[in-house]
Amino acid sequence: MRERRIRVIVAKPGLDGHDRGAKIIARALRDGGMEVIYTGLRQTPEAIVTAALQEDVDAIGISILSGAHNTIVPRIAELMHAQGLDDMLLLVGGIIPDEDIPGLKKAGVSEVFQPGASTQEIVDYIRAHVKRHRQ
Repeated sequence: MRERRIRVIVAKPGLDGHDRGAKIIARALRDGGMEVIYTGLRQTPEAIVTAALQEDVDAIGISILSGAHNTIVPRIAELMHAQGLDDMLLLVGGIIPDEDIPGLKKAGVSEVFQPGASTQEIVDYIRAHVKRHRQ
């Protein structure tokens, strides 16, 4: 029996209109053997979590450069919890100051990838942690 491919949503929440990084990550995840659903720009937390639920994904990858991560990301985590998606990874990438990372992790973020993180590092992290959480 063939193992189910890891499914990941890559989303751009809020008013951030820069999606080059999100597209690079989506491509890297796809090249790493994962199924990727890219939601596009200007998504609400509600739309992201609804899509994750409907698509039965293993992880949500948030790309955020706007500085609104301390508001938007905890809301996504709250909605995930309300939908019973506690075993789904929530990953954040973008311009995230070091001092904001502990608060994001406390809110439910699995990992934060800052500028300079390699795409292979992200692929490896997802593979290692999804297998542990959702077999």
